[in-house]
Amino acid sequence: MKLLEGLRLSPKYSIQDLEQAILEKLKVKVSDIDTYEIVKESIDARKKPNIFYNINVAVKLKKTNAYYNKLKDIVVNHDGIESEEINYSGKRPVVVGFGPAGMFVALKFARSGMRPIVIEQGDDVDTRRRKVDEFWSKGKLDVYSNVHFGEGGAGTFSDGKLNSNISNNYCKCVTNELINHGAPSEIFYRSKPHIGTDNLRHVVKNIREEILSLGGEVRFGNKLMDINIVNDGVQSIVINNIYTSQEEQIECDTLVLAIGHSAKPIFRLLQHKGVNMEQKPFAMGVRIEQLQEDINISQYGKEDCRLPAADYKLAEHLESGRSVFTFCMCPGGEVVASSSEEGTIVTNGMSYYSRDGRNANSAILVNVDPQDFGSSDVLAGFELQSEYERRAYSLGGGNYVAPAETIGSFLHNREVKAITHSYRPDIKLCNIRECLPQFVADSIKEALPKFNKKIKNFARDENLLIAIESRSSCPVRIIRDSVKYMTNITGLYAVGEGAGYAGGIMSSAQDGLKIAEKIVENYKQK
Repeated sequence: MKLLEGLRLSPKYSIQDLEQAILEKLKVKVSDIDTYEIVKESIDARKKPNIFYNINVAVKLKKTNAYYNKLKDIVVNHDGIESEEINYSGKRPVVVGFGPAGMFVALKFARSGMRPIVIEQGDDVDTRRRKVDEFWSKGKLDVYSNVHFGEGGAGTFSDGKLNSNISNNYCKCVTNELINHGAPSEIFYRSKPHIGTDNLRHVVKNIREEILSLGGEVRFGNKLMDINIVNDGVQSIVINNIYTSQEEQIECDTLVLAIGHSAKPIFRLLQHKGVNMEQKPFAMGVRIEQLQEDINISQYGKEDCRLPAADYKLAEHLESGRSVFTFCMCPGGEVVASSSEEGTIVTNGMSYYSRDGRNANSAILVNVDPQDFGSSDVLAGFELQSEYERRAYSLGGGNYVAPAETIGSFLHNREVKAITHSYRPDIKLCNIRECLPQFVADSIKEALPKFNKKIKNFARDENLLIAIESRSSCPVRIIRDSVKYMTNITGLYAVGEGAGYAGGIMSSAQDGLKIAEKIVENYKQK
């Protein structure tokens, strides 16, 4: 096939519009086209309010011409994870955690005939959703099954963004598998793809069903309690059923930890077992909630129902050496309560596929470096997180009510009426500086006016800052070697966000798949 670039089409173009643009560009008739496929679609808003789509297509003609022959060749790859059953007779591998990284590890193992056992302390996605809804409506938190823990990981209650700065075969493979399991097909070609929390719930169930059909197991409601290590190698693990309190020992010599960035008890277990880890920078800040209409007008120059809800990505490097940046922007979304420990406040953002909510939101974060942790303990970053999450809970008055402040109050001590917020159970207007490190609050205060110059009404007085956003990444990295990707314990692997090598759905899934392929390759060589 050949790559046809630079087709310009208006918002909400039709298939007929696209086909006509292809014909005009190639100077051919409909009957000359064998097949075509969109391979990239992006919005061009440089000449607002004159907005259009830039589209690239892969096309194959039945009868070629000189212009067509000069185009670049392109191979469109829709391949997913290879199904290659290896001659495997060892102990069944165990995967701890069933977020994006753990899912793709388990899927690769299952397709290789290794019948993995997945241990997940949270619930299946349907049960988990009911518990999360109860938490949001009544403030009743299940510390084992919540926004962070359970089938699909933290990404299940998010915007489902698939943004990644990595473009490689792993990225394409993960995208194709998501589509094969029910994600919208346009994530293959959109420049800023997203699935939406509503679609993600179906996708993760479908991935689980395939793993089960291939002989794997997914044990929900089971928590990793211990790792038995003999001669510096994994021999077995001990798990505890959260609902029955029954303990079980599972023999294994391959243990993959895909635990996410909030599984603090497991990090303490790893520290006790002598697993090599190191402190790692993370970020802390707040969620800003704004009117989506303001963002649309600023980004597009107009409010146009034919265009998708606009997004943004901002960063400022301050003279202090701190960086302030937006993260996980959710167009038309909600600010959601994301606590996983009692007596703490953690916020996050979530959007449905339609992104049709009244408000937009994103994290505004400030870099937190190991020298800010106040201790050389490898887990000191977790303690810093917990300290300010507890302060936020106390400041909100309990019952998981989040402290919040209008930008008018935060920047100018000006009392204004706040926009209608989306956070549940509720917010309490107060001085949010009381639950933020001083350098974080000062940095955000300095950056907000700068962001407002880039996006009009970004820092409108009525907009809200909701505290605290503290779980954007893991403050620890589990060290693994660069050849086998193994920890210092033979047979013990760590992948994804919790390992400190990824951030977000796409990079976590890719990291899990990469390590799983390496493990399978090692077995093939035995």
